[in-house]
Amino acid sequence: MKLTTRGRYAVTAILDVALHSGNGPVPLADVAERQSLSLSYLEQLFARLRQHDLVRSNRGPGGGYRLSRPADEISVAEVILAVDEQVDVTRCGGLVNCNQDSRCLTHDLWVELSRKVHEFFSSRSLADVLERVRRARGGIERFGADGDGRSRAGQRSIPIVPVVEPPTATREA
Repeated sequence: MKLTTRGRYAVTAILDVALHSGNGPVPLADVAERQSLSLSYLEQLFARLRQHDLVRSNRGPGGGYRLSRPADEISVAEVILAVDEQVDVTRCGGLVNCNQDSRCLTHDLWVELSRKVHEFFSSRSLADVLERVRRARGGIERFGADGDGRSRAGQRSIPIVPVVEPPTATREA
């Protein structure tokens, strides 16, 4: 899969901005410190996110970044695509030259998986991810949605991964 650190860092950083922008624009230096990421790398990523109108910047003292739209209106896929990240699990990059310039036996399988991964990321908003983080931290506050569990777009929020309690180890004597 070609989801590299660039896509992962972009999603992590924009989530940090969404989480901390309640008090105004979020400086990238703060994001870099909290997430242990390179500030210069974040600047490159945020230039791309700004070009795709996912974030807005404020310059000067008290400046930083904030989301350009509500978190429930930005999908994880948009963020990944904005930083030129392709989600493709084929060996050939979709060029159908995976087996000596011809289609390999499993090409369609990998194309379908790539499509499913893209659908997965497209169906998850930043608000969905933040809600999951807040639940994991014990918070009950919903991010970017009203109180009935629906986003502003009227769609039910989808958790990223179901919460599964690890089995407790029991040992019989």
